[in-house]
Amino acid sequence: MRQRRLMNQINVVPYIDVMLVLLVIFMVTAPLIQTGSIDLPSVGKAAQPPVAPLEVIVHADRTIALRDRAKGSAETPVTREELAARIKAAQERNPAQPVLIAGDRKVQYEAVLEVMDELQKQQVAKIGLLVQPGK
Repeated sequence: MRQRRLMNQINVVPYIDVMLVLLVIFMVTAPLIQTGSIDLPSVGKAAQPPVAPLEVIVHADRTIALRDRAKGSAETPVTREELAARIKAAQERNPAQPVLIAGDRKVQYEAVLEVMDELQKQQVAKIGLLVQPGK
């Protein structure tokens, strides 16, 4: 008598039929789904671009110059007495304008701190130090 061989294959045809039916159902129902809408809040003012900073430049001989990046790259020599007055006047026109102190590499750190201290005494807002990134 001849022995029967067992069949070890999976019949995948019914699975393919089910997948095709599901695909058709999703393709038909997808355009019918309502997309959600979000009511975004509105603001009175649009965001303004950042303001170009004022630069206080302390040279190696301890002289001070002021540069307004919004008006160009020209340096204006100033004395310590008129420095705070000019910066306060510029910040009254635009309160968000920052002040950056750029000290020459050869100037003593004390001179830079004196300028920063003077500006802080005059209650100048947004003071920072300008540095050059290393190589």
